[in-house]
Formats: sequence, C-alpha cells, structure tokens
Amino acid sequence: MSLPDQIFKPERYTYQDYLLWKGDWELVNGYPYAMAPSPIKDHQWFGKTFIRKIENKLEENGSTCNCQAFYELDWIIDEDSVVRPDCVVLCNTSSQDNYITEPPSLIVEISSHSTKLRDRNTKYNLYEMKAVKFYVIADTENKTVDVFELINGKYVQKTDTRFQLTATCSIDLNVYTLWESM
Repeated sequence: MSLPDQIFKPERYTYQDYLLWKGDWELVNGYPYAMAPSPIKDHQWFGKTFIRKIENKLEENGSTCNCQAFYELDWIIDEDSVVRPDCVVLCNTSSQDNYITEPPSLIVEISSHSTKLRDRNTKYNLYEMKAVKFYVIADTENKTVDVFELINGKYVQKTDTRFQLTATCSIDLNVYTLWESM
C-alpha cells in the first residue's frame, strides 16, 4: 500500500514568509534554499573583479549606458521567488526600491561544489523563464566561465565577449579570461 502523494510534497512558502526568516535564504517557486556560509576567497575574488571591470566598462560608455552593477542584491521576482544573485547589472530601471523588482540585464552566479546543480539547473531555468538577457556562470572549482544569451526565449551559449545590454549600451568584457588574472 502506498501513502498519499501529499505526504511527500515539501511545504511551499511565500515572500511574506521569507521576510520572517533569520539567516540568509533564497526562495524559488515557493521552495526555500539556505544560503551557504560566507563565500570562499575565490568566489569573492571573482565577484569583486567582475564588478570592478564591468563598472569600468560602463563608465567608458558614459551616457550611452544607463546601467549599474551590484553585488548580492535580492531580486524579488514574485510572491514565490526571491533570489540573491552574486552579481547583477541593472539597466534603464525605473524602480526606486532597495531590491531588484524587474529582470536584470545580466546575472553572474559564482558556482561552487555546493551550488553547482542549483546554478546550472534551477536558476538557469528561472532566469531563462524571467527573460534575463545574459546569464554568466563562473565555476570556482574548474576556474571556467560559461555565458548564455537569451535568444528567442531560450539560452544559447555564447563565446564572444560582447554584451549588448540595451539598445544603446554595448560593452566588450572578456569574462572568459578573468580567472587568468587571479
């Protein structure tokens, strides 16, 4: 005799629940994910280096880019999903909120052994579904970088270094070689 399916279904939560939790959490489609302790040195180094380099590129473009880069800023996607990407680039945002409330132009997740599956599956699918134009996955174990661009609603792996963030903002940033400067 098998037990009813509902016994094995994990409980789902909302943004209102998320606001009450202590510690660092993400909420994806109603399911909570505990954040790991503070990131390791390689993780922090990559995030810092990416933010510094992309900020320099955005400044070089001056007024053609209405974009900003942030490190670990919550994105409140909807009532069932709140994520905290490692790095984001927001462009032409009208929001005055302290958190992200619309899809970023670019997201970087710095993947480790404990987050690799979630970054390559759960978040990949979520970011694709929410129309994040560029998704970058930096792997701390293998010192590699994969870049995906949203084309016709699906992520396609790209190999060039150009990011067309908006109609008027294009930057050239070779994220594939960032680990080499470590």
